[in-house]
Amino acid sequence: MIILAATPIGNLGDASRRLVEALETAQVVAAEDTRTTQRLLAALGVANRPRLIALHDHNEKARAGELVELAREQDLLVLSDAGMPTVSDPGYGLVAAAAAAGVTVTAIPGPSAVLTALAVAGLPTDRFTFEGFPPRKAGERASWFGALARERRTMVFFEAPSRLATTLAAMAAAFGDARPAAVCRELTKLHEEIVRGGLAELAAWAEDGVRGEIVVVVGGAPARAADPDEALAQVQDLVRDGLRLKDAAGQVAAASGLSSRELYQAALAARSAAR
Repeated sequence: MIILAATPIGNLGDASRRLVEALETAQVVAAEDTRTTQRLLAALGVANRPRLIALHDHNEKARAGELVELAREQDLLVLSDAGMPTVSDPGYGLVAAAAAAGVTVTAIPGPSAVLTALAVAGLPTDRFTFEGFPPRKAGERASWFGALARERRTMVFFEAPSRLATTLAAMAAAFGDARPAAVCRELTKLHEEIVRGGLAELAAWAEDGVRGEIVVVVGGAPARAADPDEALAQVQDLVRDGLRLKDAAGQVAAASGLSSRELYQAALAARSAAR
């Protein structure tokens, strides 16, 4: 089988017992960076020296088939440099190929920069989305953030420290200066820091320069007041498409927060007035 194993994102003490046991018994390890894996083995006091195969963004597509076939014969442990493989790290292509080939995939859960930042940010956690790294080019970045401006869920991003101030300023332009956010720096490490505030405030703070691994958590867009006339038009469109009036009113009510009964009555009144 293929075993995806989460590794510490900073503090080595977060390495699970299962991870250490897997490293002690693994015969073959597919690693994002074999040098990082060698250092991890040494730091955890693991004497085992498995065969290490490089699996990174530049060779995953080419190597996936070979590794899937290898996993038919023996367990293949898959590691990224930090956190869970496949989450903004290599591994997704391998897992997809394994699933298509009927090869078992399992995981050893553990540290995650995404979930750790979400937990400490102080923003809603009931619904969230992970967006990864924003585009580097200014125009693409602005368009990308513009498309996310109405996202209601809390959003989690990765960013390089050298681009943090620019990215926060672009977020402020797209989402609003006061949109609440948190910059989570060096999570689980000695110099861990969580800075919270509005996006414009955080952009100004970051102008002085920030170091370390960065996760940015941004609050979702506030709910917009529903427009009754717009909602009625949506109900009428659904009815013209063949949906029963009652069902159409219920569907639009669920999305808008308006009363299903009032939308139903408004649609009947509009129908009568049109006769």
